[in-house]
Amino acid sequence: MSALSRLTVTETKLFFREPMVVFFALAFPPVLLVVLGAIPAMRRPDEDLGGVRLIDLYVPIVIALGLALFALNGLSQLFATYREKDVLRRMRTTPVNPRVLLGAQLLMSTIMSVATMLVVLAIGRLAFDVSLPRQPPAYLVGYLLAALSMFAIGLLVGSLAPTGRSANAIGSLLFFPIMFFTGLWTPRDTMNGVLRTISDLTPLGAGVQTLHDATAGHWPQLPHMAVMLGWTIVASGLAARYFQWE
Repeated sequence: MSALSRLTVTETKLFFREPMVVFFALAFPPVLLVVLGAIPAMRRPDEDLGGVRLIDLYVPIVIALGLALFALNGLSQLFATYREKDVLRRMRTTPVNPRVLLGAQLLMSTIMSVATMLVVLAIGRLAFDVSLPRQPPAYLVGYLLAALSMFAIGLLVGSLAPTGRSANAIGSLLFFPIMFFTGLWTPRDTMNGVLRTISDLTPLGAGVQTLHDATAGHWPQLPHMAVMLGWTIVASGLAARYFQWE
């Protein structure tokens, strides 16, 4: 096995030793979708939204919420805790390159989050008759770009934060504005022009729109893909540049 493969397996085992992180990263999004779908108003067509049901709009938002929780309150805290407990300092004595360690974290997080996304889509379809994506390849591409951009941001926070608590605090500060522009409190379809433009420039705002487009049968728009790719390149580059072993 390559160093990346071995580290990915090891990081996956360590991830499952943190029950709270596992719950909020993997189990909370499906539970939240069930709670939202149990509200009758979420399942009725909304005339203000052109007859679209709110539950249809919220499936991509719940998926994005899972990514944000995984990246900002799970991955970053876990990584900073490694530093706080001197796990990274001991690893420094090995031939492991920081980019390999960051890559293992990204790979593990992406695999786990894809599984959660599939569960959310299955619940939406089977329990609430939410349409599945008409363009599955486009949906997967959009999802992976959104996931990589958020995980890169999470790793950047984890690379800079000295302790797990500080990583959690920074992640929480970033979480709420990111989720606002994702449409958690105000769906993107009801945002005014300025808010919608700002939302399009955020990784999950662009990601949610991409998932909506793929669900409707359209391929992702190039500007949205460029935004997510840009966040991935910049954040991952900074994470590798300012990586601290201790």
